[in-house]
Amino acid sequence: MSSKNQNNYTDEFRDQIVRIFKSGKPAPQIAREYGITKTTVYAWAKKYDNSGSFRDKDNISPQEAELIQLRKDNKRLSMEVDLLKQAALIMGRR
Repeated sequence: MSSKNQNNYTDEFRDQIVRIFKSGKPAPQIAREYGITKTTVYAWAKKYDNSGSFRDKDNISPQEAELIQLRKDNKRLSMEVDLLKQAALIMGRR
């Protein structure tokens, strides 16, 4: 099941599925009963165990968060360099 499809479920539903799984009911049985895949059951349980949240942004590693921030900084700095180059060209014409 893609993450796009997983977004169609409420956090309450996901929490219920995780609680049922944690109580000992097998993932394949839960999947059949609730119309989801067993992979989804495992993924939700893992996300919840990692951070207590089902949201992807709450389940990223520190390295991933740093990479996201570095990419944002790189984009901003590239825009600043382009702006300074344009300003230098304008000032050079005077």
